Amino acid sequence: MPALPIGPEDLIAVHVYGLPDLSRTLRVSAEGAIRIPMLTKPIQAAGLLPAALEAAIAEALVTEQVLVDPAVTVTMVEYRSHPISVAGAVKRPVTFQAFGNVTLLDALTRAEGLSKEAGPEILVSRIHKDETGKVRTLVQRVPVKGLIDAADPELNLKLEGGEEIRVPEVGKVFVVGNVKRPGAYPVEDTDDTTVLKALALSEGLLPYASQTAYIYRREGGPGGAKHEIQIPLQQLVKRKSPDVSLMANDILYIPDRSGRRAAIATLEKILVVGGGSLGAAAIYTTH
Repeated sequence: MPALPIGPEDLIAVHVYGLPDLSRTLRVSAEGAIRIPMLTKPIQAAGLLPAALEAAIAEALVTEQVLVDPAVTVTMVEYRSHPISVAGAVKRPVTFQAFGNVTLLDALTRAEGLSKEAGPEILVSRIHKDETGKVRTLVQRVPVKGLIDAADPELNLKLEGGEEIRVPEVGKVFVVGNVKRPGAYPVEDTDDTTVLKALALSEGLLPYASQTAYIYRREGGPGGAKHEIQIPLQQLVKRKSPDVSLMANDILYIPDRSGRRAAIATLEKILVVGGGSLGAAAIYTTH
């Protein structure tokens, strides 16, 4: 396997031929340096390959007149400076050290694969330093279908350590009220997620469902302003009104024919407590 650059907190073994007192195992400091006995100055190790560090140690031994022609060997004992973390909708979130040829699929395998809640994209974050020395975090989006189903080799990114891989959960729409199976349903394709599809997933309307349904949408996330969209449900079911697209985190609410409706705050509270399941027997409040 190809060697990786040495980094802070890595553990290395230094062997100086003929001088056992100088041969030892050393932990690279947080600043990236090591100290060798009989040398007055620390040696910067971070960023060097083992062969380059061998040359740096040998040069320092000659410069400080410790040895005339030293033979130095550096071997890696433990890497700590090249972590790759995998989190989110995977079966076993994990952090491991990059060593050898590591790819995105290798990292997902370490995490035992995607969970059933995984969304359509994988986010790979890398730390990048530009020409001016400014450090930025770059995020690359990798489509799951392209990486796994289509096996596109261009999407199987090579990882060098320092990457954070996050698999967001798939977005969901919440169908509540007078349907046969209320619950949270995944939004895998926003162009294909509509009111009629959501009703089909929830196994259809109950006999006493209202003729009007409502979509509640929070603009800009959970703390955003509420936006209500009224749906002529009976007309839509009879195909006399165009179907309506749903977005992730929408609440599709079907009240009963009494005209009483649960307030959106009540719906959201029950969704959080009940994990996305709200039946017809809700506690109704004036909307």
